[in-house]
Amino acid sequence: METQFAFSSIEDVARSLATQKYVCTKEVATTVFLADRMGKPILVEGPAGVGKTELAKAVAGALGKELIRLQCYEGLDENKALYEWEYAKQLLYTQLLKEKLGELLSGAQSLSEALKRLLSQEDLFFSEAFLLPRPLLRAIRSQVPTVLLVDEVDKAEPEFEAFLLEVLSDFQVSVPELGTLKARHIPMVILTSNNTRELADTLRRRCLHLFIDYPDLEREREIVRARVPEIPPRLLAQVVSFVQSLRKLDIRKPPSIGETLDWARALVVLNSEELDPSLVEGTLSLILKHQEDLQKVRGDIHRLTRQAAAV
Repeated sequence: METQFAFSSIEDVARSLATQKYVCTKEVATTVFLADRMGKPILVEGPAGVGKTELAKAVAGALGKELIRLQCYEGLDENKALYEWEYAKQLLYTQLLKEKLGELLSGAQSLSEALKRLLSQEDLFFSEAFLLPRPLLRAIRSQVPTVLLVDEVDKAEPEFEAFLLEVLSDFQVSVPELGTLKARHIPMVILTSNNTRELADTLRRRCLHLFIDYPDLEREREIVRARVPEIPPRLLAQVVSFVQSLRKLDIRKPPSIGETLDWARALVVLNSEELDPSLVEGTLSLILKHQEDLQKVRGDIHRLTRQAAAV
């Protein structure tokens, strides 16, 4: 197992992520730096749409490493996350080797003798050639360092969380037919959670914890400026101010950063220079995705637009 440090300093983390247009706080940069040096996973929590998954993508992009993503969901089990045997491929090879199998079994005096001869060849069909690696095994067996994203781990059942903990602790897995497979390189691991259920303390203890909240006004402006550089300055200020005001309202789903970016890009496509009530009314569905939220905000569009225009 080989370990190499990816970042030289906290400042190097921030600079490297900035090349991927990821605007991070010092806390984020510090956590990524420490995870790299300590070889520990990062558990990133926070509201949906604040950039948790994007952090993993940015780290992988900054390091030029492959991002291997395990998307968690209810019902996810070890086979779907770790490995499966390619039964169709095994069957195909069995057909291709039919003649050879005939030679192997030729002369067998009983079924038990034939079976014994077949079992002696079992290793051929349960070797790595017929092993279909899923995300966890891909990250462990990769020939080069990778970034492993375990996305929305809170959506998987607690039993899978326990299994995951064992894998991430030792960076090795046991395949009954092959024995223990150890990691060639320890991947940088980032787990995300939207807090749909409480995670086990055992998982939290083994991870560096990072909470990412909605950005403040200045940082969201930086994010939009980095991702939508063509947006006019006045429109940029108004868009971010409007979105920040929406997040203070009692609505079902506050706009995510991704939705802010989509809205900004849409307004650029429409050649907009500044917000007005008609423009907001026509594009509001890009940042509010529930009808009850749309109805609530539509009644307040003029006030919110005036407020945004005053920045």
